[in-house]
Amino acid sequence: MTDNVSPPPPPPSTSLLHDAASAALNVRAVHPAATFLRIMGVNYVHLKTPEVGEGAGDKAEGDLYLTEYGVPFYQHLMPENWYEPTWFQAQRIRLAGTGTVYRIPTRPLPAKTHLRPSIDLTIKWSRVGQDVPLDTFTLYKNINAEFNTPFEEFALLEELRRGEYGPGNLRILTQKPLAIYVPSERLQLWQTGRSREKILARITRRPGVEIDILRSYIMIYGWIKGPDAPAAYRGCSFSPAQLSATLSELSANVHKDLEAKGFVVADHKPVHIIVRVRPDKNGIPTVRTRHGRVSYAVVDYELLGRTAAHEDAVRQVRRSTYLRRQRDRFLPRAAADYPPELRPAAVLGVPYVYGHCESTKGLLWVVGNDPNLFAYFLPERWRQKRVALSESGRTFYTQTKDRIHLIWKVSRVGEIPSPPPEAQTPTQQAMRQQGYNTPFEKVALALEMTRAGVRTIYPRAIYMTGVGLSAANLPGTPEGLAHRIRDARRFEFFGDILSPDGKPILPMDHDYITLWGYWRGQEDDQATHHDDATWTPIDAAQARAKGIITQELLDAIVARHQADLTRAGFEDLNLKPDHILLSYIPEGPLKYTADGFPELRHCNFELVRKIARKLEVRS
Repeated sequence: MTDNVSPPPPPPSTSLLHDAASAALNVRAVHPAATFLRIMGVNYVHLKTPEVGEGAGDKAEGDLYLTEYGVPFYQHLMPENWYEPTWFQAQRIRLAGTGTVYRIPTRPLPAKTHLRPSIDLTIKWSRVGQDVPLDTFTLYKNINAEFNTPFEEFALLEELRRGEYGPGNLRILTQKPLAIYVPSERLQLWQTGRSREKILARITRRPGVEIDILRSYIMIYGWIKGPDAPAAYRGCSFSPAQLSATLSELSANVHKDLEAKGFVVADHKPVHIIVRVRPDKNGIPTVRTRHGRVSYAVVDYELLGRTAAHEDAVRQVRRSTYLRRQRDRFLPRAAADYPPELRPAAVLGVPYVYGHCESTKGLLWVVGNDPNLFAYFLPERWRQKRVALSESGRTFYTQTKDRIHLIWKVSRVGEIPSPPPEAQTPTQQAMRQQGYNTPFEKVALALEMTRAGVRTIYPRAIYMTGVGLSAANLPGTPEGLAHRIRDARRFEFFGDILSPDGKPILPMDHDYITLWGYWRGQEDDQATHHDDATWTPIDAAQARAKGIITQELLDAIVARHQADLTRAGFEDLNLKPDHILLSYIPEGPLKYTADGFPELRHCNFELVRKIARKLEVRS
């Protein structure tokens, strides 16, 4: 099967993003509070909506996320036009299935509008976090099946609808995803039928926005005309034996088609296949076919997922695209390249792509000028499955969902880096006077040092936790920054530097995490051609402890690195062997430079400063 499939293309072009932004602006002309969002690769227009029905307070607000298909029908999709209790209970038609699914027409719009007065909707309550009711055979094949989150469901469906994977002449018809509606009402956990553990596990494994375990999520789809397959064939006067055989064959063919396009449904049923019935030349009802095959559409996507081959291809393309974009990250970009939710920014002379993280309500600065790199560093892509690299619990290694190797470090800014004054050496006094660098200073220093001829690891992004959150929300990390601040000078110094939102870039009530590339022996421009690095990083202290280098060579390494820093105009006030990376092949050689000395790379910037022009901090 994999011989005739093609890998998925890069993410949608910026023209698509701006088309969606234009749609948001059109809606904003009538609904001023409309905002544009891009979640898991899908464009949305977000509206705050008043609650409907008795008892809804004036301040009660729901959330409506309109897709590009839903934007033209946003008036129909406003909750008061389909979810108002009296209308909803009178007009809804319960559909077959184990979930809560209805067909409902929208209330007719006033005759003066140019839109269709009413449209038919399929609405379905998300079952994310609930147990999947599978039969024994299906359960055996899909033991780890879980309901998709609403945003994940829409993202996978959009990918299936684009049909870029697999045979180009095969197209699978589906419903159009119009919107996701989240009423403001918060339920008791027992009312939702959800497992807290399942919800948290789902969120950490999959990218997306934060799912409130106590709120309902209603997915709104366009209605597809036609009966489901069992009803259609019963209407064609099939005998029970004919019905069973025909439905089994149809289900097998649909499954093969889905698999050829890179998808699978864990609980595939004939009732989820919609067909058309028309009379033949003799007036006998028959299911419509095309080129000898039944014409069908697939509905119900809560257990839709990629096949293993497709998932692997998606990750490979994302990784290849990432490597190419990292190589070119500092190339200038036009303002039109930025989608509405991202902004260019500059701090200490370093360019960044700046934006909000919907999943955690935090902020993210991605190094460089390429807005397409932003999604690679959303916290839900790197904060799980990490390995601690330090006893202090501040440095971690992770491989992201896109197979990108990263190191992330929790900032010490605001802490005091040395013993009390009476116990200090001259070096410790200098460290105390300097103070720990902010993430922005670290990134700027790393880039400056590289330009000056000192090899360093690559800075990738800076993440600021959401309000009231801290690195303590990530197991194994220390307490929140606000409880550790003893030195406020950096916060005062950066107080006048603002983000594109007009807010200080370094407020005290957040934690800060710097993300670095995991050094694997290749520069960014090399990795695009040879993504098969065999080198492993190891700091000089570990290399000595493992017997890879002698004490004599360790001393020479520290001395040379100190000299290289000085010659380039920098100093590390706390230079230690574990601030110097070497590259080696386990059970094999070290990586050497042209002069026969081990290649060195600086990896710790907490107490680095420029010699010629030291940072002036307020006392």
